[in-house]
Amino acid sequence: MAKNDAPEEKKTSRLKQIVSAYKLTQKSEPLVGLVLAGIFLGIVALAVLGGFLVGPLLVWIPLGVALGFLAATIVFGRKVEKAAYSQIEGQAGAAASALQTLRRGWNVDPAVAVTKNSDIVHRVVGKPGIILVGEGQPSRVKNLLAAEAKKHNRVAGGAPVTQIVAGKGEGEIDIRKLTKYVMKLPAVMQPSEITDLLQRLKALDAVRPQVPMPKGPVPTSLKGARQAMRGR
Repeated sequence: MAKNDAPEEKKTSRLKQIVSAYKLTQKSEPLVGLVLAGIFLGIVALAVLGGFLVGPLLVWIPLGVALGFLAATIVFGRKVEKAAYSQIEGQAGAAASALQTLRRGWNVDPAVAVTKNSDIVHRVVGKPGIILVGEGQPSRVKNLLAAEAKKHNRVAGGAPVTQIVAGKGEGEIDIRKLTKYVMKLPAVMQPSEITDLLQRLKALDAVRPQVPMPKGPVPTSLKGARQAMRGR
């Protein structure tokens, strides 16, 4: 019985995620429902017209429905992502929320370093090596990043240590582009080397004081919204 219930629970969970994503998007784009309906109906209408002109209708109508649904889903996904980024932008921990959408093969540790001024450094480990992502006041964050890079280089064992400042200023990476930027970094490490590197980083983390994330909302809607659109 439990096995039969699992698919239903998964389907219900996904439906809840989609509804939540729609409500999130509707806050910033109240007409999103009409836009999506317009896209769907517009494509169906074109398919019906194609059926009358070329025929047969029995082929064109299902094709129009399928293409209309696909187009509306793609547009909805983009609008959900835009709304989710708008919600987290400017909040402490926004970069961490974006980084946690990285898929398998990436190890994300939010807030490995935090200052009393809420400047934060997050760490990502993957095939490009160690990526340190700082967010906060640019001049302070760069100093914090430099200090963290020095610590990480001691245990990196030759693995590259890349520093990134998340933001919209010159030389900074917008959080909307952050994950893509990280994923495009050159892959230089093998899985076995990454495993070994993670063990050395555990030793580094063990000797540093535990630092909590700054107080305040750090929404997880970005990850949830993307999961909903991917069907996970």
